[in-house]
Amino acid sequence: MVTHVSAETRGDERGALLAFIEEQRGGIRRSVLGLTDEQAASRPSASELSLAGLLKHVAEIEQVWIARAKGEPSAVHRDESNWHECFRLVGEETVESFLAYYEKVAAGTESFIRAVPSLDDTFLMAKTSWNPKDEWLSMRWLCLHLIRETARHAGHADIIRESLDGATAFELVAKERGSSWE
Repeated sequence: MVTHVSAETRGDERGALLAFIEEQRGGIRRSVLGLTDEQAASRPSASELSLAGLLKHVAEIEQVWIARAKGEPSAVHRDESNWHECFRLVGEETVESFLAYYEKVAAGTESFIRAVPSLDDTFLMAKTSWNPKDEWLSMRWLCLHLIRETARHAGHADIIRESLDGATAFELVAKERGSSWE
C-alpha cells in the first residue's frame, strides 16, 4: 500500500533496506484494519489467498529467513504435509495474534540486521526442492529478498481488501493516520 519512505541517513544502507521492508509490512498490516477474523480469512476471488493467510505467510517466511541467516531452526517447520497451513489461520490462531507475532518478527529482523558486522556477510542456503543448488547469500540479498517477498504479497493484499469492501490503499493509510488521504 502506498506510503513514503524517507531517504536514509547518509551512508545508512541498513536503515534504508529496513525502512523499505517496514513499508511493505505496513501494507500487509493495514490490509486487515477494521476486519473481523472471518472477513480477513475470506477469499473473495478464485484464488486461495486471504488477508489473514497473507499476514500469517509473510510473518512466518520472514522469521524463517532470519533463522536461516542465523543458522538456527525456524520457529515453524513447513513441508509438503503442512505447507497449505501457512496461508490460512488454523485452530486458535487469530489476526490479532499474527499481528503481534509479526511485530516480534520485525523487531528480531531489525535487531539482527543492525547487529551483523557487514551486509556483505553471508550464510549458506542449502539446496532444496525450490532452490536448485547450495549457495552463499549475503545479508544485503536477504534484505532485498524480504522487500520483494513482502511487497509481492502486499500487492495481493491490496486487491483482496478492495474486493472485500472497496477500501483502497489511500483510504486505509488515511484511516491509519486519522486523516483524509487528499
